[in-house]
Amino acid sequence: MNKHISLIFLAQALYLSLSAQVQVKQLLTEGLKDPQTIDNAHPRFSWKLSTEQKNTLQSAYEITVMDGKKTTWTSGKITSDESLHAPYEGDALTPGKLYSWKVKVWDNHGHNSASTEPAYFRMGITNWKAKWIEPGYTEQATNRPCPIFKTSYRTGKKVASAIAYITSHGLYEARINDKKVGDGFLTPGFTSYNKRLQYQAYDVTNLLQSGDNNIEITVGSGWYRGTIGWGDNKYGKTLGVLYQMEVTYTDGTKETIISDEHWKSGTGKITYSEIYNGEWQDNRKETTWTGVKVIDVPLNNLVASVAPPVTKHQVFSNIKMLKTPAGENVIDFGQNLSGFVHFKASGQPGDSIILEHGEILDKKGNFYNANLRTAAAKDIFVLSGKGEEYFEPHFTFHGFRYVRVRTKAKMTGIEAVAIYSNTPATGDFECSNAMINQLQHNIQWSQVDNFVDIPTDCPQRDERLGWTGDAQAFVQTATFNHNVNTFFTKWLRDLAADQLQNGSVPYVIPNVLGNDATGSAGWGDAATVVPWTMYQVYSDKRLLEQQYPSMKGWVDFIQLQSPNNMWASGSHFGDWLSYKSENRYADTYTYITTQCYYALSTQLVINAAKVLGKQDDVAKYSALLKKIKDAFCAEYVTPNGRIMSNTQTSYVLALAFDMLPENIRAMAAKNLVDDIASYNNHLTTGFLGTYLLSNTLTRFGYTDVAYKLLLQETYPSWLYPVKMGATTIWERWDGMKTDSTFQTTDMNSFNHYAYGAIGDWMYKNITGINMDSSTTGFKKIRIMPRPGGNLTYAKASYESGYGKIGVDWKIQDTKFIMDVEIPVNTTAEIYVPGKEGKEEVGSGKYHYESTINTTKK
Repeated sequence: MNKHISLIFLAQALYLSLSAQVQVKQLLTEGLKDPQTIDNAHPRFSWKLSTEQKNTLQSAYEITVMDGKKTTWTSGKITSDESLHAPYEGDALTPGKLYSWKVKVWDNHGHNSASTEPAYFRMGITNWKAKWIEPGYTEQATNRPCPIFKTSYRTGKKVASAIAYITSHGLYEARINDKKVGDGFLTPGFTSYNKRLQYQAYDVTNLLQSGDNNIEITVGSGWYRGTIGWGDNKYGKTLGVLYQMEVTYTDGTKETIISDEHWKSGTGKITYSEIYNGEWQDNRKETTWTGVKVIDVPLNNLVASVAPPVTKHQVFSNIKMLKTPAGENVIDFGQNLSGFVHFKASGQPGDSIILEHGEILDKKGNFYNANLRTAAAKDIFVLSGKGEEYFEPHFTFHGFRYVRVRTKAKMTGIEAVAIYSNTPATGDFECSNAMINQLQHNIQWSQVDNFVDIPTDCPQRDERLGWTGDAQAFVQTATFNHNVNTFFTKWLRDLAADQLQNGSVPYVIPNVLGNDATGSAGWGDAATVVPWTMYQVYSDKRLLEQQYPSMKGWVDFIQLQSPNNMWASGSHFGDWLSYKSENRYADTYTYITTQCYYALSTQLVINAAKVLGKQDDVAKYSALLKKIKDAFCAEYVTPNGRIMSNTQTSYVLALAFDMLPENIRAMAAKNLVDDIASYNNHLTTGFLGTYLLSNTLTRFGYTDVAYKLLLQETYPSWLYPVKMGATTIWERWDGMKTDSTFQTTDMNSFNHYAYGAIGDWMYKNITGINMDSSTTGFKKIRIMPRPGGNLTYAKASYESGYGKIGVDWKIQDTKFIMDVEIPVNTTAEIYVPGKEGKEEVGSGKYHYESTINTTKK
């Protein structure tokens, strides 16, 4: 018996010892898992630690980079607790070569451990041998079929590895031996093509076979040509392909397969495909092959893809088949999404299946798509009549919940497929209020639906552009829901590329609206807000450094427009879509918004300059900032804290951006609250005021008012669309009016993420997940929940760069019960409602109980 007990104790001791050991996991290179190609000459490495031992911090690390079995570089043991973006500091890495790396860490408890599995990365290529090829046939003027390019490649040797590098003018889908290359859609993505054209790299070793290998690449117009942003032919008129495959055989010999004059071109079953209008496929079509045209195009705009690809995600197969009052057949997929419908069908040769996409049904229950404006959003499939046939679009996507179907054919296996950028999900939130939970659902869905390679405004109508104002307003919330570091890294590079020489920032990125569509306050400020947010949330100093000239350029542009330090000129959107009714409207004077954003961007340039050690700029822009604020107060503010316009947005901007002297801020905050009360506890803010409203109320002691706004169910409010059945965030507070009619068809999207920025307040205040302002990347965490709104429980988690942060609280009578999880290699301050002060803790799981006053929930 004693021996048995001893064995139990020994096993327990061994378990405790093992659980205390620190483990290394989730190795990333440049923020990506095993990227197939990167351009950075000095890539950065990140990892997470795991252990059950509390208060664990990394004390040192050692990175080793390998070329096969040969060590290329080792950092040596570096005393540091940093596990984000540790840089490679060795000799130049070879273009096109695959490297592996691993890391060993030491912790503050005397333990050490190495990553059990290596991570990989491949350097981008610089020696392009491939030639740009275009169709050898003459394209028709309209309704152009998608060109197909093909070649064959024969090998009698065993292939050790094969890496294909592909890009296109247009969107491409590559197949080797009739198997799709990669899992991405809409490649090579949407960039400022004439300045930055991405290429992708694929390991296609397993797709090759002994003997003949057939390579086919189909190309659609995509964002490259056709109707994009209310005009045609933004970047070019003819589609083309660039393909290079590096093959290494087991005997050590190598071969390069390239696109050149020996390829063939033709058209096939995809007879038409456009982003806005949809795709047509005719399975009766056969391909007739002809030659190709080799064109001389500079390759200096080619860059390795840095963002996660657009891929398939949720599949909706639980559908409702509706017969509308108009007698039409409509499918309800239950969720407004971005993607397409795929299915199987059988019928007679020439039978067509027409799918039209819409977001909502009208008041009578009929299919409605007038808000799509000129976008046809129509897929047409024509059957060959040869048994069961499968249909799926290739180079288009739609924003829809409902699909009108017109066909005589038999359709089976009908599903809607959501496609969006494969940004890792990081945040979850729920609480005791079902409507708030639906709001969170809507926020997350509007984000992914509009993060289709770029941060779009909407996924459905003839627009779908990278509006800068929407992005800067929502970016903070976006970082809670998903890891968007590399997503915005790619977009910001296009912003800098498309920024005018005078520093003005276009309304949309990539800029397809022209150089006259630039320079709007709150929109151009994406140049400062987004990179600063990436630095704060992800500790991405290199991105901040790369974007710093763009940040300065924007502020310097404003300064040139601002004699006497007042930005009171130019064309601006102002507080876009703020509240208006027949009797009252909340119209904020445009030049109040311009001056406030002038100050914000100047402050962010100062912040960045401090981080980057640019002291001369700190002094220069600090002096400018004082002049901007002094001019604002002299022109727009009374000594009693009343601001011209006297709107919620005017007070919110002035308070959020610290435009006011300390002695009148409380009065201004009271004026804000009084205005909210005058609207019977409704918000009246538009795009520029809404995302700041609730955090500003909480900052100045009015969290109770923030809860009243959050819980408001009548128009205008966040829960009004929820009450009306929304599954995504609307562009307008009253996209559907109280009588179930719609706002103007000119601009009425039911899938816009901007107003979903309330999610940031929900994470930070309801569940209290905050980052201490003294650090970046959530290295130091502040947990400060502010229960209210009659909520009886709330819980959220956020997967930071160091690991999971979790908060789960509930109220039972007068008892507040909370569980908190803090990731390894971080510290936290915990503020428990009902208790004075704070508790400073390290990593681990913690339980708290306190007594609170529930009479003012």
